[in-house]
Amino acid sequence: MTRLPVIPAVIGLAMTACLLFAGCGAREKITRLGQLDGKEIAVPTGTIADKLVLSRLPKAKFKYFNSVMDAAMAVSSGKVDAAAYDEPILRNLAAKNGGFAILPDMVTTDQYGFAVRLDQPELKQAADSVIAELRKNGTYDEMLARWLPKTGAPAPMPELPAAGGKGVLTFGTAAVTEPFSFIDGSRNVVGFDIEMARRIAQRLDMKLEVVNMDFGGMIPALAAGKVDMIGACITITDERAKKVLFTKPYYTGGIAALVKE
Repeated sequence: MTRLPVIPAVIGLAMTACLLFAGCGAREKITRLGQLDGKEIAVPTGTIADKLVLSRLPKAKFKYFNSVMDAAMAVSSGKVDAAAYDEPILRNLAAKNGGFAILPDMVTTDQYGFAVRLDQPELKQAADSVIAELRKNGTYDEMLARWLPKTGAPAPMPELPAAGGKGVLTFGTAAVTEPFSFIDGSRNVVGFDIEMARRIAQRLDMKLEVVNMDFGGMIPALAAGKVDMIGACITITDERAKKVLFTKPYYTGGIAALVKE
């Protein structure tokens, strides 16, 4: 019995698989940002990542997904050439899932900071002092290694000495920005921003109370006095600085592009 008739069937199945998985590797290997002009880029729905990408790549085409994870999976499956979103969030995703790389040249470069009310310069100064001290004594680098490891998931939140002799410092955040602010397996809000806020509260001898809210509601909540300080990958902008008082930048991020490794 001959097996020759099987060959066309196998080829047909392979071609079908290629169509299902977006070209069977037909997409160009991306190693620099300029290659993405005219290519298909995944972005999460409801963000301005597409507008920011167009400022650098005017011919870019977009596909929209419900989450940054869905956008990344579209890259993995070959449905798009790249995904665009906040650099630390993509960096965290790439560390936890093999097969991804972050392009070295950024779409935009932004400075992240905490914010307090305009009438609270003393709180801003205290936060600035803590940020400067953490950078100087090496704790800042330890925090980066803990929350943004090169591979794997973020490490657990460290135990910090209890404080609270001078009241409560309320900190508003959006716990959807892993590794800066997110909910861990024990349903606690943790992250780089949360640790930083705890260290600021510790300096003030205050107990930190974390208030989780929608990202868009953070500045209004701060302005209304519902919280004392806010942070969750908040980009420092001139427009926002009219409404709040920003600390000195504690992280340089922005919009980055995630591609296949």
